[in-house]
Amino acid sequence: MAAGMIPAVELLGVSVERGGRPVVRGLDMRVAPGSWFGLVGANGSGKTSILRAICGRLPFAGGSCRLGGTELIDDRLERARRFGFAPPGERLPDALRGRDLLELVAGDGATAMARLGGLAPILGLDTLLDRWIGDCSAGMRQRLTLATAFAGGEAVVVLDEPFNWLDPVATFDLRAALRARVDQGLTLITALHDLGTLAAACDAGLMLADGRAVLALDQATLRAAAREPAAFERQMIDRLRSADG
Repeated sequence: MAAGMIPAVELLGVSVERGGRPVVRGLDMRVAPGSWFGLVGANGSGKTSILRAICGRLPFAGGSCRLGGTELIDDRLERARRFGFAPPGERLPDALRGRDLLELVAGDGATAMARLGGLAPILGLDTLLDRWIGDCSAGMRQRLTLATAFAGGEAVVVLDEPFNWLDPVATFDLRAALRARVDQGLTLITALHDLGTLAAACDAGLMLADGRAVLALDQATLRAAAREPAAFERQMIDRLRSADG
């Protein structure tokens, strides 16, 4: 991140608890505006918890959370208003149609579709707008949750494992479309299992293990990784194994 630039998201020493148990501890993280930031780590490493806390779905138990330079550690509602967020697909209401869901987020269907732009055909929304969510497969629900994250028109979007349940063609097209959005000014934060996407598409990242940051990945590191993806994957897997051990 350039010197003097105010981070879109800046976390300093944050902690998150779930059920009275610490799941994120003393985490520092800075996300530059107009960049794609990737979180990686094993299941249970704290990725989902930190994303949900940033977006106001969980409280922070301590630390500092600045969004665009404004301290919002204690203001969950304002944090929720600042982000586009994809809810878990299994929590979508079965009794709504796809278009109802988008209208709840955007206010009306036309606004939602305008904000989605080229993402709408990639997500196959034309076949989902009139389908009841209760009749949707896991992949269809994933497409709808991704659509809700962009339907609100926020400048910062958080996605937790966005490529889960998508077929290879949709995954390829969505990754390219997300990268294009970032190049146009979107700030994107994603939890990822796909190390190839981390190397090829992200501008910076962070590896988590047991709720702590264990490895920061800057742009130079990721650009080098994109040139030698097999070596990068091996290094990351070895680091994940040692961190989990």
